[in-house]
Amino acid sequence: MADEPHSLGDVLDTLERLADAHDRVTLGQTVEALGSRSYGPFLLLPALVDISPVGSIPGLPTVLAAIIILTAAQVIAGREHLWLPGFLERRGFRAETVRKTVGKGRGIARRIDGWFHGRLPALTRGPFVRVAAAACIGLACTVPPLELLPLATTAPMAAIAAFGLALLVRDGALMIAAIGLAAGALALGAGLLGRS
Repeated sequence: MADEPHSLGDVLDTLERLADAHDRVTLGQTVEALGSRSYGPFLLLPALVDISPVGSIPGLPTVLAAIIILTAAQVIAGREHLWLPGFLERRGFRAETVRKTVGKGRGIARRIDGWFHGRLPALTRGPFVRVAAAACIGLACTVPPLELLPLATTAPMAAIAAFGLALLVRDGALMIAAIGLAAGALALGAGLLGRS
């Protein structure tokens, strides 16, 4: 099994190696390459896809939320290895698309890795990981109804991305910030749905 990544740069390096070795990079290959216990990237990456312009494709936010729920539920269950159903394992992107995405993400990854690294690491282990996973499930459950409103899924997905990044880089201070973002996103979502 691969060493677990501990920074966004590590994740991008892994994706680049996969793109160099294959014509197409699938989720299954990515799970294997990142390490099957690396839950942080699989909370972070779907959330980032949703926040990007690609996330405006109808139906995609709900699919991404389902991947997040599947990942977070396995964290709560204490599974040793991340499991994806076959139809998701086979999903992927052309290697050229992955390389372009990695290239565009390098600059921001360097900045993020410089900002967030290893503060209060105790808050990213043990029961705190399950609390984060439960929060991610709650946030992801708000995505299907919010998808009907333009850009409304950005708030819950940003909070999920913060949880995923906190677990990836072992940053407890970011975990605290993610809890605040989650509370704000849930309040915003309730307000938007209440007015719609």
